[in-house]
Amino acid sequence: MEKIASYPDSLTDKHFHYCPGCTHGTVHRLIAEIMDELDIREETIGVAPVGCSVLAYEYFDCDMHEASHGRAPAVATGIKRVHPDKVVFTYQGDGDLASIGTAEIVHAANRGENITTIFINNAIYGMTGGQMAPTTLEGQKTTTTPYGRNLKEAGNPIKMTEMLSVLDGPSYIARVSVHTPKHIRKAKKALKKAFQRQLEGRGFTLIEVLSTCPTNWGIKPKDALNWLEDYMMPVYPLGDLKDIEEVE
Repeated sequence: MEKIASYPDSLTDKHFHYCPGCTHGTVHRLIAEIMDELDIREETIGVAPVGCSVLAYEYFDCDMHEASHGRAPAVATGIKRVHPDKVVFTYQGDGDLASIGTAEIVHAANRGENITTIFINNAIYGMTGGQMAPTTLEGQKTTTTPYGRNLKEAGNPIKMTEMLSVLDGPSYIARVSVHTPKHIRKAKKALKKAFQRQLEGRGFTLIEVLSTCPTNWGIKPKDALNWLEDYMMPVYPLGDLKDIEEVE
């Protein structure tokens, strides 16, 4: 019988700690498959921040480094400058990247650092109990917005990829989702392109992945997939936001 699928070599055999229905595991597998396909596992260094993915070093079978909350882009910058031959990526949530780490991601992108950032947007703080995040939608209920996000008090949800795409440094910025098989395939294609751009020395790349958080959204996993499509995607439309083919 022909083997058409297998467990990625770039993932360890440790069980994920993520909640049922969370799509972090899906994104982890895609990254691992890409490392295998590009044959870069031995040359890859990942940077895990504070958040739900704080234990990512237990799942990726490559060199990993832990960063303080929000500082992953700064740590990745240092690693890449010391080891320019390595493939360096950060894996960050919306609270980490879009709140305490805003300055780090903006300046790393603006400098065109030759690193890749995977930005998981589930519109809420997951690990710390479901508080409002910078990406929380208008009217969305969280532990700190029990009546829904009020734009007059909290402002609009921050669209990080749109903001970063106007900078000169990035080579490739895209937003994808992993809530259906079709979207998972598209997400893998975008993620692989981001890593390939880094291998070609084309500068900063970032892929935002719309993700679910059934536990803190307070809904069933299947309903969370539908909620993402019905409510998140209109606010955070999918697609390439910046794609510079050639380095000047």
